[in-house]
Amino acid sequence: MTLVSTNLDDPSLQGLGMYVSLRGVSDAGHAHDLVSNELFGHLSSELYARFDADELVVYTAQRPRVSFLGDHFAGYQEPRIEIYLMTDALDRKFWFLTGVEPDLRWERTIAELLNFIDAFNVQLVSGTVSLPMPVPHTRPVGVTAHGNRKDLTENISTWSPTAETPSGLMALLEIRLNDAGRDVVGYSLHTPHYLAESEYPAVAVAALEHVGAALKLALPTEKLREAGRLIESQLAEQIEGNNEVKQMVLGFEKRFDEHAQEHERRSLLLDEDENMPNAEELGASVEDFLATIDNSTDWLNANRNTGGADSPSGDPEQ
Repeated sequence: MTLVSTNLDDPSLQGLGMYVSLRGVSDAGHAHDLVSNELFGHLSSELYARFDADELVVYTAQRPRVSFLGDHFAGYQEPRIEIYLMTDALDRKFWFLTGVEPDLRWERTIAELLNFIDAFNVQLVSGTVSLPMPVPHTRPVGVTAHGNRKDLTENISTWSPTAETPSGLMALLEIRLNDAGRDVVGYSLHTPHYLAESEYPAVAVAALEHVGAALKLALPTEKLREAGRLIESQLAEQIEGNNEVKQMVLGFEKRFDEHAQEHERRSLLLDEDENMPNAEELGASVEDFLATIDNSTDWLNANRNTGGADSPSGDPEQ
């Protein structure tokens, strides 16, 4: 891993959270791309470190994209694996590890990540993946929560199986972080398998909601919600005209509802009495969080009415 920023000694970078989203074999609904586009499109970002993707990616396994323009090739999209410093809508910073999932040298990659996490005393690492599942799109996106922070995983899951599955880098990273005594949580989101190859904004919204709650960040979701409502409307029209698909979805709904009745869930957005905090409580929560950061009181007084992130930057993966 190569550090590319010159601001490595900034004390404000100590103790932040890290969000991990990598495009791998399990990226149903194009969740990674949707999340990355939303974050880079609405939040300020600064590149801090990059991995040598040429050493980590098997190009024949996940071929990079290139454009053919009638009589020549252009726009080669080289694979990237990078760490950005991002700033949310409330001016809170966090690390974002993004790009393609490495095919090779997982242990070396994770060892370098652990060095980065130790150097910056990252307080919590939270990752998301999206899995194709036999679930209906007409119900809330399901999730399997995992990690070593019970307060961020207990009673969150809609499905908690015991199974042996092919690993991803995030799964191994979770194990190594736990071994190192570092806090880590992950959220495996359930995308309807019949929409796995299409863009499914609802799963990206769920990813950002879970990570935002875990890392205490205000992450953008409005554009994704708008896109999700449009897709839901289109799906309703298409399904209504196809009885076979309609019956399949009804079957998924029946099984989903039966299972949901057996498993009471907790939302990270609800308080201990299962109430949604009001605007004043949310504001107080934000101020309490900022008060734990050195010099944050002065920052809050100076910036209470400025609101918002810097000018949005483009997605580096496009």
